[in-house]
Amino acid sequence: MHPLFQKADRLSRTVIGAAIEVHRIKGPGLIEGIYEKCLLHELGLQQIAAVNQQLVKIEYKGFTFEEPLRLDMLVEKCLLVELKSVQEVLPIHKAQLLSYMKLLDIPVGLLINFHEMKLVDGVHRMILPGANQ
Repeated sequence: MHPLFQKADRLSRTVIGAAIEVHRIKGPGLIEGIYEKCLLHELGLQQIAAVNQQLVKIEYKGFTFEEPLRLDMLVEKCLLVELKSVQEVLPIHKAQLLSYMKLLDIPVGLLINFHEMKLVDGVHRMILPGANQ
C-alpha cells in the first residue's frame, strides 16, 4: 500500500464536501479558475493545506530537469485535484490526471467537473495503480 493512501483517501471525502459547498454557493457554468480560487479558499477555511502550480523535478533516462507543472490543486501533499467546467469529461481529462499522479507519486486523484447541475455527478475518483494494495 502507498504510504500516503489512507490519508489521501480520507482527505478525498473532505475535498468533495468542500467542492459541493463551493458549487452550492456559486452554481454551475463558471470558468474553472473561479472554482479553483473558491475551493482553495474553502480548504483554507477548513485548515487544509492546498497548493497549485508547482515546480516539479522530472527525470528521463538520466536527464533531470525542473518544470512548472500546471496542476489545479495538490492537497496536503497526497491528493491531486483536477478541476473542470466542461460539458463532458473526456478520457483525455482522466489520462492527464493519472499522468500527473504518476509523475508526482500521488496515490489518489479527484477530477471534479463543476459544469454538472448536481456536483456529485461530476466527481471522478482515481487511484494510482497498486496504491491501495
